[in-house]
Amino acid sequence: VQLQASGGGLVQAGGSLRLSCAVSGLTTSDNVMNWFRQAPGEEREFVASVTWREGKKRYADFVKGRFTISRDSAENMVYLRMNSLKPDDTAVYFCASASAIISTAADAVSWGQGTQVTVSS
Repeated sequence: VQLQASGGGLVQAGGSLRLSCAVSGLTTSDNVMNWFRQAPGEEREFVASVTWREGKKRYADFVKGRFTISRDSAENMVYLRMNSLKPDDTAVYFCASASAIISTAADAVSWGQGTQVTVSS
């Protein structure tokens, strides 16, 4: 699976961004697509996931109610809509695929390059 993330940028606190991840090379619909993020000096952490087949979603507690993950299986895209952004959301955001529902970066199978999100106060 090949992944290409885009959509990051600089935004003021309270603003919104939508990240996109172009997916190619899928050979099964059993994949789970994820967004992780990594702030400077921090571990890469789980943000959200969606199952490719059923569209079931999971979120980290710190983004519930603010971020929405979605997938468009016809266009082979995964999105992360981020609202009410905070300076603490500043990080490099990565899309990743897995063969099952995961919570840690070590369990991801494929990674896209990251896209920088910077939230100013």
